[in-house]
Amino acid sequence: MRHFGHISPAAREGLFHREPSPFTAESPAAMLSVALGATLYSPATRPSLAEDVLKQAARGVVSMVLCLEDSIDDAEVTDAEANLIRQFAALAARDAASGPTAGSTGDAQSQAGEDVPLLFIRVREPAQITDLVHRLGDSVRMLSGFVLPKFTEERGRHFLEALAEAETACGRRLFAMPVLESPELLHLETRGDTLRGIARSVDKYRDRVLALRLGVTDFCSAYGLRRAPDMTAYDVHIVASVIADVVNVLGRADGTGFTITGPVWEYFRRQERMFKPQLRRSPFLEGRAEELRTALIEHDMDGLLREIELDRANGLLGKTCIHPSHVAPVHALSVVSHEEFTDAQDILSPERGGGGVLRSAYTNKMNEVKPHRAWAARTLLRAEVFGVAREDVGFVDLLAAGLTN
Repeated sequence: MRHFGHISPAAREGLFHREPSPFTAESPAAMLSVALGATLYSPATRPSLAEDVLKQAARGVVSMVLCLEDSIDDAEVTDAEANLIRQFAALAARDAASGPTAGSTGDAQSQAGEDVPLLFIRVREPAQITDLVHRLGDSVRMLSGFVLPKFTEERGRHFLEALAEAETACGRRLFAMPVLESPELLHLETRGDTLRGIARSVDKYRDRVLALRLGVTDFCSAYGLRRAPDMTAYDVHIVASVIADVVNVLGRADGTGFTITGPVWEYFRRQERMFKPQLRRSPFLEGRAEELRTALIEHDMDGLLREIELDRANGLLGKTCIHPSHVAPVHALSVVSHEEFTDAQDILSPERGGGGVLRSAYTNKMNEVKPHRAWAARTLLRAEVFGVAREDVGFVDLLAAGLTN
């Protein structure tokens, strides 16, 4: 699979200075943690779950979480587990039946929907991990790992031990994505100790912790808050303070940090395709950006776009999504601009190993080699996964392309 793999090779060539690299569920963890992008959540109770997974893959989704926790009623858990077993079996059977196409390069648009996204199951309790892996049998090969809710040091230890046991039992790599959403993390008097405990837990299982996810809805719930569609998580100061502390302790660029993903955006309109006519009327023409922006505001997307930009400015990468209409904006804003790529390459150039300051190739900023080196390394990793836009290609063009299906 690859980002923007659902559009034609010709369209990708027109958009990208460097195209996104392909990856698989077996790719290195460092690459996969960046590649998660917009991780789409779906309740595990959906009777057509396997079909839904394939449909979303054909639209550009590369990671999904099938949820057994807050998105379903307590009384539905047993049936939801049984449904997951059936749906994974259906995906595995389809995968086995399709197999590789002789002579295929995997680039044709007709092949785009053949890849299954990285699939994770959000469980409630540690015992579900070992039980589900056992019940999945051979279809466990379609599973990339588990999402661990309300993660603290004590609670997380049991989840991670269960993950290690399940890995041994099935003989394949399984990743963990802890969700940081507990009241102990939110409350000021317990936040420091809770963060240090989480850091100890995830460091012990560093090779299996793919990313840390933020449960901002739970943070707001603890104080009876809910942000409006014209506000971002960063406008809610009590939430913003937690995000800052989580990044401070767990998102450092010195080799001790982890990928931390952006919080969920709750708002959407039922007519997912309602702003596509604006995209189609004047493709790739100057002045189109304002037209699209108006359509996005009407679609309750303006807040989402601002929050995605603030996510990255605050050290977060990727985003939890609960609606398919959120995926294309997240991915479009994850593509590295030609200017960012040029700056990162200059900073990491071998002849700049000793440091120093240089004027950017775009002659609009200072690139100070040593302080900007960590940023440059992260930017080039994002460029590998999401690609580098051509010099004259912007967000509007990438969003329009992402909405082609």
